[in-house]
Amino acid sequence: MPPLSSTRSFAIAARLAGITAVLMLGLMVLGSVVRTTGSGLACPDWPLCEGRFIPRFQFNVLIEWWHRTVALLVSVFLFATVAWIWARPDTRRRLGGLAGLSVLLLFVQILLGALTVWHLLSPSVVSSHLATALLLFVTVLSISIVAKRQAAAPTNAAVVSPVLALALLGGTALTFVQAVLGGVVSTSHAGNVCPDWPGCRGEWFPPLTGLVGLQMAHRYVAYLLLGALLGLAMAARRSPDPRIRRDTALALAIGVFQALVGILNVLLGTPVWVVAVHLGTATLLFGLLAASTHRAWSAVRSPSMAREAVTSIGAS
Repeated sequence: MPPLSSTRSFAIAARLAGITAVLMLGLMVLGSVVRTTGSGLACPDWPLCEGRFIPRFQFNVLIEWWHRTVALLVSVFLFATVAWIWARPDTRRRLGGLAGLSVLLLFVQILLGALTVWHLLSPSVVSSHLATALLLFVTVLSISIVAKRQAAAPTNAAVVSPVLALALLGGTALTFVQAVLGGVVSTSHAGNVCPDWPGCRGEWFPPLTGLVGLQMAHRYVAYLLLGALLGLAMAARRSPDPRIRRDTALALAIGVFQALVGILNVLLGTPVWVVAVHLGTATLLFGLLAASTHRAWSAVRSPSMAREAVTSIGAS
């Protein structure tokens, strides 16, 4: 059998990483179901569940068991992706750093998952678990994006403004902060502390203290994020790259949908499946913006342009 070409090696790496990223998205949504159904301690031990590989057939136990099973599947595909990358010099040179980072984040995620059980769902541990999951997701997504680009035929990509690239990076970071803040709201049981919208318990601007302050902070960052998404979509309309124009418009649409789901969460009392959709949509938005940011930075004409943009923003 003839050896695989470099293009084929990168194409397989992109496919493996893409499958892993999709599985991770499902895992995070399932994790939201675990949290909102109170199933996090349905399996009081780890890595087994009630001392068994196959637990008893009870709803909460099965929810937690499936969460762990999908997590195992994610680990298998991630290690397969990393093994494929490191086994070939061409993919190792281009993707080895991201592959190593993904393994490190996976071990941190596994440790946090175990601590979630051992420390009886400590909000700080559960929130860190979500934050690490999002970072791992975007790292695996980056592997897929870079590998796919390496496997594709070279093209003359449109030059993207470094200011737009920086704005996309800021929007991606803000989405990450908002997603983690939403996790903190959920794990701190602040989701139902304000049963109305846009105010809280009849007050338009309640004191930003305690659980009320946490819930309102999440709303205020959501408003800020919607404004940022609108600004990105408008700025990208002048971009010569049609994919960036499309992605920022799609991100704005997803952001509006996400806001509506968030309002439904409040008015309906945070039902399980609405909360799951809320987290899933947030992860999709984060992934889309991260992919668009990656595309924009790869299309910036030179590193000096990026440095000039940072300098000009700092001076303004």
